[in-house]
Amino acid sequence: MAILYDQFGREIQVLKQPETREIAVTTIRDRWSSYPSQGLTPQRLADIFKEADGGDVYRQAELFEEMEEKDTHLFSELQTRKNAVLGLDYDLTAWSESAEDKKIRDFVSDCIFNLDSFDDVLLDLLDAIGKGYSLCEILWTIDGGKAVIGGLPWIHPKKAVFYDRGGDMWAKSFEVPRVVTEAEPVYGEIMPPFKLVYHRYKARSGYDTRAGVLRVCAWMYLFKNYSLKDWVAFSEVFGMPLRLGKYDPGASKEDKDALVSAIQSLGSDAAGIISKSTEIEFVQAMKNSGTENIYEALSNFCDRQMSKAILGQTATTEGTPGKLGNEDAQDRVRRDLTKADCQAIEKAVRFQIVRPLVGYNFGWDKPLPWFKLMFEPPEDLETLSTVYKNLREMGQPMSAEHVSDRFKIPLPKSGETPLGDVRPEPPGKKAPLAAKNKPVSSELPGMRVIIAKTGEDALEGEIDDADLISNRLADEAGVITDAHFMHQVRRLIDNPNVRDLADLRDRIIDLWGEMDPEDLGVLIARAMAVAEMAGMSEVSDETGV
Repeated sequence: MAILYDQFGREIQVLKQPETREIAVTTIRDRWSSYPSQGLTPQRLADIFKEADGGDVYRQAELFEEMEEKDTHLFSELQTRKNAVLGLDYDLTAWSESAEDKKIRDFVSDCIFNLDSFDDVLLDLLDAIGKGYSLCEILWTIDGGKAVIGGLPWIHPKKAVFYDRGGDMWAKSFEVPRVVTEAEPVYGEIMPPFKLVYHRYKARSGYDTRAGVLRVCAWMYLFKNYSLKDWVAFSEVFGMPLRLGKYDPGASKEDKDALVSAIQSLGSDAAGIISKSTEIEFVQAMKNSGTENIYEALSNFCDRQMSKAILGQTATTEGTPGKLGNEDAQDRVRRDLTKADCQAIEKAVRFQIVRPLVGYNFGWDKPLPWFKLMFEPPEDLETLSTVYKNLREMGQPMSAEHVSDRFKIPLPKSGETPLGDVRPEPPGKKAPLAAKNKPVSSELPGMRVIIAKTGEDALEGEIDDADLISNRLADEAGVITDAHFMHQVRRLIDNPNVRDLADLRDRIIDLWGEMDPEDLGVLIARAMAVAEMAGMSEVSDETGV
């Protein structure tokens, strides 16, 4: 058997059956937190990052979790980034069209898509976008001699350990994460092969602990937090009158304390007591133009920087009408970011979930099915319809089935009424009633027809002769002009020897001598004869002669 490697590049030896024990058991202690965001300062934030750089990500993982809980803007942007992937359809396709590969595909599809909620598994894996990595444990079960997945529970990122605590220098060299378990609550342990799904968000080169976008957003979160605290304190006293208590120079301490209590009971802060013999001058701070609310300006600046890091743009968060990002929700995330997220998830699922399913049940040398997220950029159907219309007018043959499939418009079924050939009406003319409601008869104009109407009744009407003649003349003349005139003009336009517009004009004039207008002349003569007969019929109806 060929040498096998896991997702960390380790050469591994796998058993015939997977490890069925639940190793990274969730306990009540996982809910505890040291709440590192309380009293967060630049120095404390730097210390937390230094600990993570050394391999201890406990406090960094807790801080990132609190950031998502406390900052509504940050939570919304991360949710938008994840939903851009979760909103896509996904599927498994066989490696080839062989019967064996299709059998493998069907088995893997049943195992994965029959889980309670595979969408929740994708959401847990997408947690790596913010924190740099995410972990899930594969709960294997044996069913009818087959190794199947019973669940994929999420492992809190703070349970990962990235440095050597137990003397395993090989693990230290290759940055293989350990997982804190009940058996190893301090040093952690390396999970057995194909027991851990480890998804890394590789936005840039470097260590996994420094790759998440929340690491980039942490400083903006800190500065925004300072701004909001000052803004709230300012709001408590903004517009409130200053309350001063005056006491006699000989007042006792008890009198002063009572006066202070009375003033403070009227409001919070902005209170004080002074002696009558004391004079205090209050100088109002000068307002600079454009900086009336510096707190809001700083908060909005921090929000925009976080939006750039998470979504790749700020148009959707600013909500300026007419700018990019105010269209579909799918466009709220920069497309290259969504595409990269999809490709990373596809790789993690295929090589860490699909691969052991195939290996344990069919052999480790079998080709793997492809897990695909249906990411397709939105198509401009209006522009595409213009292209199809131009091709049709140029004579390009195309089937109705192809157009129906391309534009996702179903063909009319039996019994349904198809739309007719819609033509623009000439200026100042009304389309004939018969042309709108039923096909035009090939008999002479002036005849009486019955116009179909909704219901059981019918109304007798008369076709306008001039409109009928002009419509038929246009239909029949179009075939002749396309065959004898326009086809030759189009061929002349496509001629590479035509130098410019002047040369094209001269060639069209010369081309006239090669055209045969006989068929068109015969058609016009027939139309004139029919028109004359229609006029005679109309006069006969009016005079009774």
